[in-house]
Amino acid sequence: MGVNSCNRVESLCCHESSSIRMSSNEVVMPMPSMEIHSVCLPPKKSTFQKLKQRLGEIFFPDDPLYRFKNQTWSNKLLLALQFLFPIFQWGPNYDLKLFRSDIISGLTIASLSIPQGISYAKLANLPPIIGLYSSFVPPLIYSILGSSRHLAVGPVSIASLVMGSMLSEAVSPTQDQILYLKLAFTSTFFAGLFHASLGLLRLGFIIDFLSRATLVGFMAGAAIIVSLQQLKGLLGIVHFTSKMQFVPVMSSVFSHRNEWSWETILMGIFFLLFLLTTRHISMRKPKLFWISAAAPLTSVIISTLVLFCFKSKIHGISFIGHLPKGLNPPSANMLFFDGSYLPLAIRTGIVTGILSLTEGIAVGRTFASMNNYQVDGNKEMMAIGVMNMAGSCTSCFVTTGSFSRSAVNYNAGAKTAVSNIVMASAVLVTLLFLMPLFYYTPNVILAAIIITAVIGLIDYRSAFQLWKVDKLDFMACVCSFFGVLFISVPLGLAIAVGISIFKILLHVTRPNTVVMGNIPGTHIYQSLNRYREALRVPSFLVIAIESPIYFANSTYLQERILRWVREEEEWIKANNESTLKCVILDMTAVTAIDTSGIDLLCELRKTMEKRTLQLVLANPAASVMEKLEQSKILDSFGLNGLYLTVAEAVADISTFWKSQP
Repeated sequence: MGVNSCNRVESLCCHESSSIRMSSNEVVMPMPSMEIHSVCLPPKKSTFQKLKQRLGEIFFPDDPLYRFKNQTWSNKLLLALQFLFPIFQWGPNYDLKLFRSDIISGLTIASLSIPQGISYAKLANLPPIIGLYSSFVPPLIYSILGSSRHLAVGPVSIASLVMGSMLSEAVSPTQDQILYLKLAFTSTFFAGLFHASLGLLRLGFIIDFLSRATLVGFMAGAAIIVSLQQLKGLLGIVHFTSKMQFVPVMSSVFSHRNEWSWETILMGIFFLLFLLTTRHISMRKPKLFWISAAAPLTSVIISTLVLFCFKSKIHGISFIGHLPKGLNPPSANMLFFDGSYLPLAIRTGIVTGILSLTEGIAVGRTFASMNNYQVDGNKEMMAIGVMNMAGSCTSCFVTTGSFSRSAVNYNAGAKTAVSNIVMASAVLVTLLFLMPLFYYTPNVILAAIIITAVIGLIDYRSAFQLWKVDKLDFMACVCSFFGVLFISVPLGLAIAVGISIFKILLHVTRPNTVVMGNIPGTHIYQSLNRYREALRVPSFLVIAIESPIYFANSTYLQERILRWVREEEEWIKANNESTLKCVILDMTAVTAIDTSGIDLLCELRKTMEKRTLQLVLANPAASVMEKLEQSKILDSFGLNGLYLTVAEAVADISTFWKSQP
């Protein structure tokens, strides 16, 4: 069967007595009783048009400019405002009913964000007041720029942990407090710059290199390290290691047993059990979400009152102390962009930026899918980036969308981002008037709140599912888990990314190929190993390539295909079957090919000719077909070298063989 270049797919329904007349060669060939389709080239495009289309698919898959077509200038202005500021999309339709839902959810997450903000600031080795500052300015900015209706913004445990561990390795947060604070604000600025750059350049796909498997292991390892670090507060230890590895932490715990305080331990165990119990109740009965949401603030209030009332009798429990009242002080003058610590600030900003961005977008998309609306990933990057850059200038550290607070926000009935404004307003009232009330808040309560928050990151069910479904994914999960636990948090993240990239390279360089057989009574061809009904076709070997063909896998594919041929010939000899005459490559899954791939096909054709075998290609994609035509390789395959389907190739070639004397 010949192949012609054409601008449309032409269907020819033929009978046994009919034939196909090729327009260019006038070759007449008997046809089987089936429908035959001619394989055609896609419409020709210039190099610029191809490049424009390809770049558009990579960087602008959502085609943001289509909405501006055929619009008046006033509509274009409104659409531009809606595109840049999502608040203009839902703002005109906002009413009192929506506000009633948002104010309830906003006050609910404020009761959670205030104690969590103080706790996560301590986790990052920052003054507790920084956690409240970070719960005020960023949520206001996100409510204007963010596209998620349910994302609750503020400090999160993982980013706080990583920032604290990376910065404290170089600078002591107690001996060099000012320098440490400068590094934290500068790292936050670079994290925001990293976020905004990804959104502006539409490079959000970079964060996809963190696979779910590696994140499961990373989060679990980080959660355990965070929990172990809180033993300092739960046991009342004064001198504790700043390292974030399992062995140094446990050594520090047992080497300072003389500092353990029974009063602190008793209070810590009581409130930890209280928090875990309320969390368990809310997980079992989601309608009672408010119990776990109110538990942290309730713990803070009760423990503070207890310590205040019995301060003369209780001496072993440390407390927060003085927290300054007032709004966020400016911190732009504390940012630095030169000096020996600049690489550390940039490195910390990028690492915490990757983690916070991954969590924020994942959480936003999760709740968006539950409510049938879309979250624009690039807008989210811009929103998170701008709020972190602004936050670095207003005494805030890295913030993003928190899963725990967002879950509470969703369950409390949030309808729009106004819930973030309500939460920020509650934090504002706290900053202006309520700060003296936190003077006697025990540090042990903050440790208990952190443990309760991060324990949900240990997703053992997902790890077990990875083991059942994909052993390679499970290995990636385990490696990232132990990397965080025994090496360090940043290196654990690097291991996670490295394993993810290795997995991608493994699939690219070692693509899957399968031998296919025919399902009797149909024109369908499927894997012989997967379908027991599939049968070999005498004298044919059908091989499916399930990957693009690139320079990275062309050598492997050549060796693997030739091995399939040898194994098929050995099977034929052992079972006394018909001699192998034709090898068909099913290229349905080959979505792309480069020059090395084209050279592979040429080499295979020559090798098959030497073995007196015919090589046939079936159903190449449009882009692959275009490159094959441009390279002139199709001329060497002859009239019977290219078909639309495997079934047509087998039928046509079999008929041709029968017609030969």
